[in-house]
Amino acid sequence: MKLHWSPRSPFVRKVMVAAHELGVVDRITTVRTVVAMDKVAPELLPDNPLGKIPTLVLEDGTVLYDSAVIIEYLDSLGGGGRMVPAAGPARFTELRRHALATGFLDLLILWRSERAKEAPPAALLEAFATKADSALRAIDAEIDAIAATPVGIAQITFAIAGDYMDFRFADLGWRDRAPRFAAWQARFRERPSMLATPVVDG
Repeated sequence: MKLHWSPRSPFVRKVMVAAHELGVVDRITTVRTVVAMDKVAPELLPDNPLGKIPTLVLEDGTVLYDSAVIIEYLDSLGGGGRMVPAAGPARFTELRRHALATGFLDLLILWRSERAKEAPPAALLEAFATKADSALRAIDAEIDAIAATPVGIAQITFAIAGDYMDFRFADLGWRDRAPRFAAWQARFRERPSMLATPVVDG
């Protein structure tokens, strides 16, 4: 399998962490693909018309994109049910938690993009800050229950969001504002799957 990949994309990292957790990382060949909001990778467009990563090309030429779809596929290689429970209330709880985690990560990426502009609208930055604070409070309130479940797509995404805040929002002081989340994330980031997939700004 071929994965369009970047060492600084948190969504690519989600896939790679899951691949390590599932024991299928040796079946993936990574292809360095440079994309950004203002940069298109022409070589990616035949595989993903949206020009986004991660994008996974299977051995038969089938293409999968969006990190959650790719992770569900990798999970299926071992029978499924590890990254997202197969059915019942546990499945929808995991999916709802993943929606919070990935939505938070999306928010952070958009916020960073706005902060990098020469004169971003103050109201927009304030809205991002308010939403980020709300998400942090929600995660902090639920993290003990999240930690009590098997490692899945939600836990992986929460941990990556924490690392992304350290990487891109050093001024946010999120660990002081969400101490339970911070304590959990400090433990999770020591898992071999996380250590094997460091964020590199290159």
